[in-house]
Amino acid sequence: MEHMLLLFIFCIPILGLTNGTETEQDFTWHLKKIPQIVSRRTFSLDSPKFEAKPKLELNSVCGIECQRKLPVPSLSDLKDLLSYETVFENGTRTLTEVNVLGPVLDPVGNTTIQRSPRKKRQIYGTDSRFSIYDRRFMTNFPFNTAVKISTGCSGVLISPKHVLTAAHCLHNGKDYVKGSKRLRVGLMRTKSRGDGRKRKGGKRSRREVSAAQEDPEVATGKRRRSKGDGRKQRRSGRKQETSDGMPSFQWTRVKSTHIPKGWFKGVSGDIALDYDYAVLELKRPHKRKYMELGISPTIKMMPGSMIHFSGFDNDRSGQLVYRFCSISDESNDLFYQYCDAEPGSTGSGVYLRLKEPNKKKWKRKIIAVFSGHQWVDVNGEQQDYNVAVRITPLKYAQICFWMHGNDETCTQG
Repeated sequence: MEHMLLLFIFCIPILGLTNGTETEQDFTWHLKKIPQIVSRRTFSLDSPKFEAKPKLELNSVCGIECQRKLPVPSLSDLKDLLSYETVFENGTRTLTEVNVLGPVLDPVGNTTIQRSPRKKRQIYGTDSRFSIYDRRFMTNFPFNTAVKISTGCSGVLISPKHVLTAAHCLHNGKDYVKGSKRLRVGLMRTKSRGDGRKRKGGKRSRREVSAAQEDPEVATGKRRRSKGDGRKQRRSGRKQETSDGMPSFQWTRVKSTHIPKGWFKGVSGDIALDYDYAVLELKRPHKRKYMELGISPTIKMMPGSMIHFSGFDNDRSGQLVYRFCSISDESNDLFYQYCDAEPGSTGSGVYLRLKEPNKKKWKRKIIAVFSGHQWVDVNGEQQDYNVAVRITPLKYAQICFWMHGNDETCTQG
């Protein structure tokens, strides 16, 4: 039954219907020339305190109507908002000021699709999420691109060394959250420790011991080990068997973290959901297939207005959870939707499957970052949505710059 369900999932985006007419040819990735982000100067800041408490549900001051009325930022504003902080694994911090070169594209138009009223929950009506139990799916593309962040969020692999996640998983707008100084990323393992050849004497390699020490479950008291004390180890999430549908993880240290200045309070007056994204650089590259970035199209250019993402929801501990749904509303920087999700899935990469130009192949790309359950102001009243931050041309340029530096790779997206 699970195989049939996943086959259905993979086939969903292949054909879209608009007013009963096939529009497959319209659903194409269109490459655009994007602005270029370049470094102007970098200077050192005091080390963060790393004392903030993670906050998984945010209140947005600026809601849907407010977003639509926001003026287009000036070039000076953009330079300030797109400047960014970098925190390194030793706790040091820098601020990099940037210049924005090339055309700054006009924002896309807003579209509203009327839906039935929502209940004030993160699960809307019948829970439509799917737990991925089969290892053959769990450790293969696109599900293998989902990763766990040690602060309690999810993320997505966007290069051999980079992970995209939500900024509020690391920073509350004023300070970095507890645990982000020794940040770790959990990649799903293709094999558990018992698979494959047997190790001599059952000894672990030096690298395995290091990885075990980095597992966040050690810090929570779920697993302890001292050299020579002879105590029996408890089974960790990283080495769990997959017969119960729970993946095992390989934990990797984060070398550096980039967060746009637009996220910080004091720049925008309050935290701005528009800039709720961050990129983590891993200390060691992985060998898994990752998902490329794409510039977010408008709702009309998506088959069935459908988006997809996978993450590690807290209410399904240890399980990889996949969902898809239609977008209900959009602003220039945000998607508002009813995808069923719980805390833990925050930071997941929202992706779309469109056809490559002049080819018959369909390709998935990340077009947004799931920001989670938010309360937004709508006509003077607080309403709840599940919100995702769109990857606009400017955000694409910034993320590409974080990955590649001043590189020609970032001229189109």
